[in-house]
Amino acid sequence: MSCCRIVQSKSCVERALSLVQRFSRCQMASTWQSVQSMRQWILENGDKRTDPWLLVYSPMPVAIIFLLYLGVVWAGPKLMKRREPVDLKAVLIVYNFAMVCLSVYMFHEFLVTSLLSNYSYLCQPVDYSTSPLAMRMAKVCWWFFFSKVIELADTVFFILRKKNSQLTFLHVYHHGTMIFNWWAGVKYLAGGQSFFIGLLNTFVHIVMYSYYGLAALGPHTQKYLWWKRYLTSLQLLQFVLLTTHTGYNLFTECDFPDSMNAVVFAYCVSLIALFSNFYYQSYLNRKSKKT
Repeated sequence: MSCCRIVQSKSCVERALSLVQRFSRCQMASTWQSVQSMRQWILENGDKRTDPWLLVYSPMPVAIIFLLYLGVVWAGPKLMKRREPVDLKAVLIVYNFAMVCLSVYMFHEFLVTSLLSNYSYLCQPVDYSTSPLAMRMAKVCWWFFFSKVIELADTVFFILRKKNSQLTFLHVYHHGTMIFNWWAGVKYLAGGQSFFIGLLNTFVHIVMYSYYGLAALGPHTQKYLWWKRYLTSLQLLQFVLLTTHTGYNLFTECDFPDSMNAVVFAYCVSLIALFSNFYYQSYLNRKSKKT
């Protein structure tokens, strides 16, 4: 091969590499612009009434809380491995009955505000006005979202008490994802059909935290807690009702985003599968093994 051909070959390779580098830079710039545009859309297209409220404007605080939560789930049992379980009896009694009170308040607000606003249980668009009833509904939606942040403490208490068998995929998945679901709810849809989720869930949590509060009182209350199995059934019924509710609205004309209905529908189906498996493993399978 002549020197001229070698030089030409090198020149072609250099030009090709230069083109690849330019293309890569353009792609990176385009990707970065897309990310920036999406970030701007997320921040600027929320509900202007709720944007100023704690943890709502940007998803970053919730994302940080979620990552910290996963870090606690991963590191907590390891840190507690050589330590004695922490006695949290007094803390649990106060915490669980405080959650009962918060759940009662939210259930009351969801129910009364929806009735006063003449909400439809089949199709209810979001009222984005600043009327007293619209703001009242938006505020209880925020409290419902914030209660999901508080409920991450459930996991911390399990870890400190070395109840690692309670740290199931179902538990971590449900607690970790609810904060994102309801951040989106409060950010974009504070009201409307969202109220039905809060109404059902707060009622279930009144029952659930009452059970946990009574259980925390000590062994002498155990004989009154025979209804734990029915608590799981109540949770399953909740998800079936929510799946039916959102599924209905996916196939009817309703001024509520189908994207949100689809997310709620898929999420509830996943929870039905997980809670059904928990029910089977905890009650049916265990019972068959005993017999």
